[in-house]
Amino acid sequence: MNNLLQAWQEFLPGKKDKPDVAEFGANLFANLYLLHEELKSKTYLHGPYKHFRINDPKPRDIHKPIVRDRLLHHAMVRVLYPYFDKKFIFDSYSSRVGKGTHCAMKRFRNFAKTISQNDTRTVWVLKCDIKKFFASIDHAILKEILAKHVSDLDTLWLLGNVIDSFTIEGKPGTGLPLGNLTSQLLVNIYMNQFDQFAKHKLKIKHYIRYADDFVFLSRDRKYLEQLFPVVFKHLDDRLKLSTHPTKCSIKTFASGIDFLGLVHFPNHRVLRTSTKQRMLRNINLVPKALSEASVISYLEMLSWGNAWKVKMLISQTR
Repeated sequence: MNNLLQAWQEFLPGKKDKPDVAEFGANLFANLYLLHEELKSKTYLHGPYKHFRINDPKPRDIHKPIVRDRLLHHAMVRVLYPYFDKKFIFDSYSSRVGKGTHCAMKRFRNFAKTISQNDTRTVWVLKCDIKKFFASIDHAILKEILAKHVSDLDTLWLLGNVIDSFTIEGKPGTGLPLGNLTSQLLVNIYMNQFDQFAKHKLKIKHYIRYADDFVFLSRDRKYLEQLFPVVFKHLDDRLKLSTHPTKCSIKTFASGIDFLGLVHFPNHRVLRTSTKQRMLRNINLVPKALSEASVISYLEMLSWGNAWKVKMLISQTR
Protein backbone atom coordinates (compact mmCIF):
# COMPACT_ATOMS: atom_id res chain seq x y z
CA MET A 1 0.00 0.00 0.00
CA ASN A 2 2.85 2.37 0.81
CA ASN A 3 4.33 1.89 -2.66
CA LEU A 4 0.92 2.50 -4.29
CA LEU A 5 0.46 5.71 -2.27
CA GLN A 6 3.90 7.01 -3.23
CA ALA A 7 3.28 6.04 -6.85
CA TRP A 8 0.05 8.08 -6.76
CA GLN A 9 1.97 11.14 -5.56
CA GLU A 10 4.42 10.77 -8.42
CA PHE A 11 1.68 10.12 -10.95
CA LEU A 12 -0.55 13.06 -9.94
CA PRO A 13 1.37 16.25 -10.92
CA GLY A 14 -0.14 17.89 -13.98
CA LYS A 15 -3.08 15.49 -14.06
CA LYS A 16 -5.29 16.67 -11.16
CA ASP A 17 -7.81 18.36 -13.46
CA LYS A 18 -8.24 15.35 -15.75
CA PRO A 19 -11.76 13.92 -15.22
CA ASP A 20 -10.65 10.28 -14.98
CA VAL A 21 -7.84 11.14 -12.54
CA ALA A 22 -10.17 13.30 -10.41
CA GLU A 23 -12.73 10.47 -10.32
CA PHE A 24 -10.12 7.95 -9.17
CA GLY A 25 -8.75 10.39 -6.60
CA ALA A 26 -12.21 11.12 -5.15
CA ASN A 27 -12.24 7.57 -3.74
CA LEU A 28 -8.50 7.17 -3.56
CA PHE A 29 -8.10 4.90 -0.53
CA ALA A 30 -10.98 2.61 -1.54
CA ASN A 31 -9.52 2.32 -5.06
CA LEU A 32 -5.99 1.68 -3.79
CA TYR A 33 -7.22 -0.90 -1.29
CA LEU A 34 -9.14 -2.76 -4.02
CA LEU A 35 -6.10 -2.72 -6.31
CA HIS A 36 -3.89 -3.88 -3.45
CA GLU A 37 -6.23 -6.79 -2.64
CA GLU A 38 -6.43 -7.85 -6.29
CA LEU A 39 -2.64 -7.87 -6.51
CA LYS A 40 -2.33 -9.90 -3.31
CA SER A 41 -4.88 -12.46 -4.47
CA LYS A 42 -3.54 -12.39 -8.05
CA THR A 43 -6.99 -11.60 -9.41
CA TYR A 44 -5.79 -8.31 -10.91
CA LEU A 45 -6.31 -8.01 -14.65
CA HIS A 46 -4.97 -5.10 -16.69
CA GLY A 47 -7.72 -2.93 -18.17
CA PRO A 48 -8.37 -1.80 -21.76
CA TYR A 49 -6.50 0.85 -23.73
CA LYS A 50 -7.70 4.03 -25.39
CA HIS A 51 -6.14 4.38 -28.83
CA PHE A 52 -5.26 7.67 -30.50
CA ARG A 53 -2.70 8.88 -33.02
CA ILE A 54 -0.17 11.71 -32.79
CA ASN A 55 2.38 13.17 -35.21
CA ASP A 56 5.76 13.25 -33.48
CA PRO A 57 6.71 14.19 -36.27
CA LYS A 58 5.73 10.95 -38.00
CA PRO A 59 2.39 9.30 -37.15
CA ARG A 60 2.52 7.23 -33.97
CA ASP A 61 -0.14 5.03 -32.44
CA ILE A 62 -0.55 5.69 -28.72
CA HIS A 63 -2.43 3.31 -26.46
CA LYS A 64 -3.36 4.93 -23.15
CA PRO A 65 -4.28 2.73 -20.15
CA ILE A 66 -6.93 3.62 -17.58
CA VAL A 67 -5.88 5.52 -14.44
CA ARG A 68 -5.48 2.61 -12.06
CA ASP A 69 -3.27 0.74 -14.52
CA ARG A 70 -1.13 3.83 -15.11
CA LEU A 71 -0.79 4.18 -11.34
CA LEU A 72 0.29 0.56 -11.07
CA HIS A 73 2.88 1.10 -13.83
CA HIS A 74 4.41 3.87 -11.69
CA ALA A 75 4.45 1.56 -8.67
CA MET A 76 6.15 -1.18 -10.70
CA VAL A 77 8.78 1.11 -12.22
CA ARG A 78 9.57 2.60 -8.79
CA VAL A 79 10.72 -0.85 -7.65
CA LEU A 80 12.06 -2.37 -10.87
CA TYR A 81 13.98 0.56 -12.38
CA PRO A 82 16.72 0.84 -9.67
CA TYR A 83 17.29 -2.92 -9.87
CA PHE A 84 17.59 -3.12 -13.66
CA ASP A 85 19.38 0.19 -14.20
CA LYS A 86 22.46 -1.27 -12.49
CA LYS A 87 22.51 -4.04 -15.10
CA PHE A 88 22.48 -1.72 -18.11
CA ILE A 89 25.67 -0.70 -19.92
CA PHE A 90 26.95 2.84 -19.43
CA ASP A 91 26.26 3.82 -23.04
CA SER A 92 22.52 3.10 -23.06
CA TYR A 93 20.88 6.53 -22.86
CA SER A 94 17.10 6.26 -23.32
CA SER A 95 14.65 6.61 -20.40
CA ARG A 96 17.35 6.59 -17.73
CA VAL A 97 17.97 9.00 -14.87
CA GLY A 98 21.00 11.19 -15.60
CA LYS A 99 21.17 10.11 -19.26
CA GLY A 100 19.05 11.28 -22.23
CA THR A 101 19.65 12.64 -25.73
CA HIS A 102 22.07 15.41 -24.71
CA CYS A 103 24.35 13.01 -22.85
CA ALA A 104 24.23 10.60 -25.80
CA MET A 105 25.20 13.36 -28.24
CA LYS A 106 28.10 14.48 -26.01
CA ARG A 107 29.34 10.92 -25.77
CA PHE A 108 29.05 10.51 -29.53
CA ARG A 109 31.20 13.59 -30.15
CA ASN A 110 33.74 12.53 -27.51
CA PHE A 111 34.07 9.11 -29.14
CA ALA A 112 34.61 10.75 -32.53
CA LYS A 113 37.28 13.07 -31.11
CA THR A 114 39.10 10.17 -29.48
CA ILE A 115 39.02 7.91 -32.55
CA SER A 116 40.00 10.73 -34.92
CA GLN A 117 42.84 11.77 -32.64
CA ASN A 118 41.48 15.32 -32.61
CA ASP A 119 40.32 15.32 -36.22
CA THR A 120 43.53 13.97 -37.74
CA ARG A 121 42.16 10.54 -38.72
CA THR A 122 39.01 9.47 -40.58
CA VAL A 123 36.17 8.19 -38.40
CA TRP A 124 33.61 5.79 -39.86
CA VAL A 125 30.17 5.39 -38.30
CA LEU A 126 27.81 2.44 -38.67
CA LYS A 127 24.37 3.78 -37.78
CA CYS A 128 21.34 1.53 -37.45
CA ASP A 129 17.65 1.94 -36.66
CA ILE A 130 15.32 -0.88 -35.66
CA LYS A 131 12.18 -1.21 -37.76
CA LYS A 132 8.88 -0.81 -35.87
CA PHE A 133 10.67 -1.17 -32.53
CA PHE A 134 7.86 -1.22 -29.95
CA ALA A 135 5.56 -3.14 -32.28
CA SER A 136 8.19 -5.88 -32.78
CA ILE A 137 8.93 -6.79 -29.15
CA ASP A 138 8.28 -10.52 -28.75
CA HIS A 139 6.42 -11.30 -25.49
CA ALA A 140 7.87 -14.79 -25.03
CA ILE A 141 11.45 -13.59 -25.47
CA LEU A 142 10.87 -10.64 -23.13
CA LYS A 143 9.46 -12.93 -20.43
CA GLU A 144 12.40 -15.30 -20.88
CA ILE A 145 14.85 -12.41 -20.37
CA LEU A 146 12.93 -11.19 -17.30
CA ALA A 147 12.92 -14.68 -15.77
CA LYS A 148 16.73 -14.72 -15.90
CA HIS A 149 16.87 -11.62 -13.69
CA VAL A 150 13.77 -11.95 -11.48
CA SER A 151 13.23 -15.00 -9.28
CA ASP A 152 10.07 -13.81 -7.50
CA LEU A 153 7.10 -15.58 -9.11
CA ASP A 154 4.56 -12.94 -8.06
CA THR A 155 6.61 -10.23 -9.76
CA LEU A 156 6.92 -12.33 -12.92
CA TRP A 157 3.15 -12.92 -12.86
CA LEU A 158 2.47 -9.19 -12.66
CA LEU A 159 4.99 -8.39 -15.41
CA GLY A 160 3.38 -11.04 -17.60
CA ASN A 161 -0.05 -9.57 -16.91
CA VAL A 162 1.06 -6.14 -18.10
CA ILE A 163 3.00 -7.49 -21.10
CA ASP A 164 0.06 -9.63 -22.28
CA SER A 165 -2.42 -6.76 -21.87
CA PHE A 166 -1.45 -5.52 -25.32
CA THR A 167 -0.69 -7.11 -28.66
CA ILE A 168 -0.39 -5.89 -32.23
CA GLU A 169 -3.46 -6.70 -34.29
CA GLY A 170 -2.81 -9.76 -36.40
CA LYS A 171 0.44 -10.54 -34.55
CA PRO A 172 -0.48 -12.20 -31.24
CA GLY A 173 2.22 -12.20 -28.58
CA THR A 174 3.99 -9.22 -30.13
CA GLY A 175 4.31 -5.53 -29.29
CA LEU A 176 4.38 -3.11 -26.36
CA PRO A 177 2.17 0.00 -26.16
CA LEU A 178 3.80 3.42 -26.47
CA GLY A 179 1.45 4.74 -23.77
CA ASN A 180 2.79 2.59 -20.91
CA LEU A 181 5.47 3.84 -18.53
CA THR A 182 6.51 0.20 -18.09
CA SER A 183 7.16 -0.10 -21.84
CA GLN A 184 10.10 2.31 -21.62
CA LEU A 185 11.78 0.11 -19.02
CA LEU A 186 10.85 -3.16 -20.70
CA VAL A 187 12.34 -2.21 -24.08
CA ASN A 188 15.60 -1.27 -22.31
CA ILE A 189 15.60 -4.67 -20.59
CA TYR A 190 14.92 -6.30 -23.98
CA MET A 191 17.68 -4.39 -25.76
CA ASN A 192 20.12 -4.84 -22.88
CA GLN A 193 20.56 -8.36 -24.21
CA PHE A 194 21.91 -6.85 -27.43
CA ASP A 195 23.96 -4.21 -25.55
CA GLN A 196 25.71 -6.94 -23.56
CA PHE A 197 26.36 -8.89 -26.77
CA ALA A 198 27.87 -5.81 -28.43
CA LYS A 199 30.09 -4.90 -25.49
CA HIS A 200 31.13 -8.29 -24.10
CA LYS A 201 30.89 -10.75 -27.00
CA LEU A 202 31.85 -8.48 -29.88
CA LYS A 203 33.95 -6.33 -27.51
CA ILE A 204 33.03 -3.11 -29.28
CA LYS A 205 34.41 -0.16 -27.36
CA HIS A 206 32.72 2.72 -29.19
CA TYR A 207 29.02 1.84 -29.18
CA ILE A 208 26.04 4.03 -28.18
CA ARG A 209 22.35 3.17 -28.07
CA TYR A 210 19.34 5.42 -27.57
CA ALA A 211 16.10 3.38 -27.72
CA ASP A 212 16.01 1.88 -31.24
CA ASP A 213 18.91 3.99 -32.64
CA PHE A 214 22.46 2.79 -32.20
CA VAL A 215 25.90 3.61 -33.61
CA PHE A 216 29.31 1.96 -33.82
CA LEU A 217 32.40 4.12 -34.45
CA SER A 218 35.72 2.96 -35.85
CA ARG A 219 38.67 4.04 -37.99
CA ASP A 220 38.27 0.81 -39.99
CA ARG A 221 35.43 0.83 -42.54
CA LYS A 222 35.99 -2.82 -43.46
CA TYR A 223 35.56 -3.82 -39.82
CA LEU A 224 32.17 -2.08 -39.71
CA GLU A 225 31.15 -3.71 -42.99
CA GLN A 226 31.93 -7.12 -41.49
CA LEU A 227 30.17 -6.16 -38.26
CA PHE A 228 26.82 -5.29 -39.83
CA PRO A 229 25.72 -8.83 -40.87
CA VAL A 230 26.74 -10.14 -37.42
CA VAL A 231 24.61 -7.47 -35.74
CA PHE A 232 21.71 -8.07 -38.11
CA LYS A 233 21.80 -11.84 -37.53
CA HIS A 234 21.90 -11.53 -33.74
CA LEU A 235 18.98 -9.10 -33.63
CA ASP A 236 16.95 -11.38 -35.89
CA ASP A 237 17.87 -14.73 -34.28
CA ARG A 238 17.85 -13.71 -30.62
CA LEU A 239 15.34 -10.86 -30.41
CA LYS A 240 13.25 -11.18 -33.61
CA LEU A 241 14.08 -7.60 -34.53
CA SER A 242 15.09 -6.25 -37.92
CA THR A 243 16.97 -3.11 -38.88
CA HIS A 244 15.30 -0.46 -41.00
CA PRO A 245 16.49 -0.97 -44.60
CA THR A 246 16.68 2.76 -45.42
CA LYS A 247 18.06 3.94 -42.07
CA CYS A 248 21.26 1.90 -41.79
CA SER A 249 24.46 3.28 -43.25
CA ILE A 250 28.24 3.43 -43.00
CA LYS A 251 29.51 6.99 -43.48
CA THR A 252 32.40 9.16 -42.43
CA PHE A 253 31.83 11.46 -39.49
CA ALA A 254 33.04 14.36 -41.64
CA SER A 255 30.22 13.78 -44.17
CA GLY A 256 27.59 14.33 -41.46
CA ILE A 257 25.90 11.74 -39.24
CA ASP A 258 22.17 12.09 -38.58
CA PHE A 259 21.81 11.00 -34.96
CA LEU A 260 19.11 11.93 -32.42
CA GLY A 261 17.59 14.78 -34.41
CA LEU A 262 20.81 16.57 -35.34
CA VAL A 263 23.34 16.08 -38.13
CA HIS A 264 26.79 15.88 -36.55
CA PHE A 265 30.03 17.11 -38.15
CA PRO A 266 33.52 17.30 -36.57
CA ASN A 267 33.19 20.96 -35.53
CA HIS A 268 29.48 21.69 -35.52
CA ARG A 269 25.96 20.26 -35.49
CA VAL A 270 22.96 21.35 -37.55
CA LEU A 271 19.27 20.59 -37.42
CA ARG A 272 18.00 17.75 -39.57
CA THR A 273 16.42 19.40 -42.65
CA SER A 274 13.00 17.84 -42.01
CA THR A 275 13.04 19.06 -38.39
CA LYS A 276 13.93 22.61 -39.44
CA GLN A 277 11.21 22.63 -42.10
CA ARG A 278 8.64 21.42 -39.56
CA MET A 279 9.62 24.15 -37.08
CA LEU A 280 9.47 26.86 -39.73
CA ARG A 281 6.12 25.56 -41.00
CA ASN A 282 4.67 25.73 -37.48
CA ILE A 283 6.03 29.25 -36.99
CA ASN A 284 4.64 30.46 -40.33
CA LEU A 285 1.23 28.88 -39.76
CA VAL A 286 0.67 30.25 -36.27
CA PRO A 287 3.48 32.70 -35.45
CA LYS A 288 1.77 34.06 -32.33
CA ALA A 289 -0.04 30.90 -31.30
CA LEU A 290 2.91 28.70 -30.34
CA SER A 291 2.61 27.67 -26.72
CA GLU A 292 5.33 28.71 -24.29
CA ALA A 293 6.15 25.03 -23.81
CA SER A 294 6.63 24.59 -27.59
CA VAL A 295 8.88 27.65 -27.80
CA ILE A 296 11.01 26.46 -24.87
CA SER A 297 11.21 22.96 -26.39
CA TYR A 298 12.29 24.34 -29.78
CA LEU A 299 14.92 26.64 -28.26
CA GLU A 300 16.29 23.83 -26.10
CA MET A 301 16.71 21.60 -29.16
CA LEU A 302 18.28 24.44 -31.15
CA SER A 303 20.78 25.17 -28.37
CA TRP A 304 22.55 21.93 -29.25
CA GLY A 305 23.13 22.85 -32.88
CA ASN A 306 24.19 25.74 -35.10
CA ALA A 307 20.83 27.30 -35.97
CA TRP A 308 21.01 31.02 -35.18
CA LYS A 309 18.47 32.14 -37.81
CA VAL A 310 15.83 29.66 -36.68
CA LYS A 311 16.42 30.67 -33.04
CA MET A 312 15.77 34.31 -33.91
CA LEU A 313 12.54 33.46 -35.72
CA ILE A 314 11.24 31.41 -32.79
CA SER A 315 12.31 33.99 -30.21
CA GLN A 316 10.24 36.61 -32.05
CA THR A 317 7.07 34.60 -31.33
CA ARG A 318 7.45 35.11 -27.57
